[in-house]
Amino acid sequence: MSNTITTKLGRISGVDMGSYTVFKGVPYAKPPVGELRFKAPQPLEPWEGVFEAKKFNDAPLQQLSTDDPLWGPEFYSEKEWLRAQSEDCLYINIWVPNEIFENAANSESDPASSSSNTGKKLPVAFWIHGGAFLSGYSTEKEFDGEAYCKRGVILVSVEYRCNIFGFLAHPLLTAESPDHTSGNYGILDQIAALKWVYENIGSFGGDPESITVFGQSAGAMSVQTLISSPLTDKMIAKAIMQSGGGYNGGLSRDMLLSEQEKYGEMFMEVAGISTLEELRSLSADKILSLLGPFMGKVFPIAKGLFLTPVIDDHLLTDGYDSLIEKGSIKDIPYLLGSTKNDITVTEEMLKEGGFSPVYNGCTNFSKKLEDLSRKPAYVYYFAHDLPGDDAGAFHSSELWYMFGTLERCWRPFTEADKKLSEKMLDYWTNFMKTGDPNGEGLEKWGPYRADDEFIMEF
Repeated sequence: MSNTITTKLGRISGVDMGSYTVFKGVPYAKPPVGELRFKAPQPLEPWEGVFEAKKFNDAPLQQLSTDDPLWGPEFYSEKEWLRAQSEDCLYINIWVPNEIFENAANSESDPASSSSNTGKKLPVAFWIHGGAFLSGYSTEKEFDGEAYCKRGVILVSVEYRCNIFGFLAHPLLTAESPDHTSGNYGILDQIAALKWVYENIGSFGGDPESITVFGQSAGAMSVQTLISSPLTDKMIAKAIMQSGGGYNGGLSRDMLLSEQEKYGEMFMEVAGISTLEELRSLSADKILSLLGPFMGKVFPIAKGLFLTPVIDDHLLTDGYDSLIEKGSIKDIPYLLGSTKNDITVTEEMLKEGGFSPVYNGCTNFSKKLEDLSRKPAYVYYFAHDLPGDDAGAFHSSELWYMFGTLERCWRPFTEADKKLSEKMLDYWTNFMKTGDPNGEGLEKWGPYRADDEFIMEF
């Protein structure tokens, strides 16, 4: 059985894991180095021979939170899951059920050219990691596609530029851009990867018309940006936002390009440079070393995260809430939610039975969809305290469950945790297949409506 795929750019071979094949470190754009630093991602040239997609790529350059008292031990404590870092980071990973190759072999079709001859196209899940747009990577130990493949879903995880490399804007960069914009490179990376998937996933047995974009934290904010942008056209069929997206709440903030450009000017001052030639001649390590001083100077002015997507009349034409109010976001099925001890939650809120802006952003989003005469969203609330400490249902705690990777975690998970994970995976993959999380053997999950404020609690 051959697990080699022919894409529009060339042939790719992956790693056969028995029930599925994983294609590791597949390039989707040219390396954003040298003259391509601080520019939109550029299309790849076709290659000769077979690309051996058998090793995960480097993580984007970042200052990883290995010393964070919660997330350090939780996600970044084991060396085998840590990645080298590089500017050359524009790659995706693709987990594909082996039934695709088996069906192709049984029908005597050529799996290297296409598996669509079997007549069965699988839904595709496009995962965007979090990390405040500053850090994180697509192959952290809590992420994996095996559980999705078991449920007949192809998983794709995307790497994108973070922090300064992904979001630095400057008037000089805007002036040289054919699109009259700067910053937003990390989101443009995601769109380039999404386009690659849309154009090539059919060769892996996937359905390009059934792509669900989903992400957590900055990944959810990224999803909200993608469903709000004209640049994603019709490439997104469904969307899931976990602890980030929403309406009149959530974590996203509206920032004009002009504001981000001012911060870019401050970065040049911190770096002691004044030209783009000097900017691109700085070593990557030097730029990364300036992140701390740069954030220290800007954070008090910006009053929060600022290396984030900006309104530039190219990627985004207006603020997030305004685009929702105008009905300018994609008219597709949505699922979104938050955790009990999420970001912006205080002990006082919990004692008084109140909820955080992230939680309210989810319910407000669904209500607004209903106001727009669209189908309301499915809303969840992850309230399960994780065993092993008193961190509760912290921001990102649900990731172990909805990726089915409990066995990789240090926590003393029980059979009840495993059952919760199975249930969440069933809901998530059902939604990816049909736009409705419900299925046989599962408690009915109704959409959140004005006359029925149903929230699925996990």
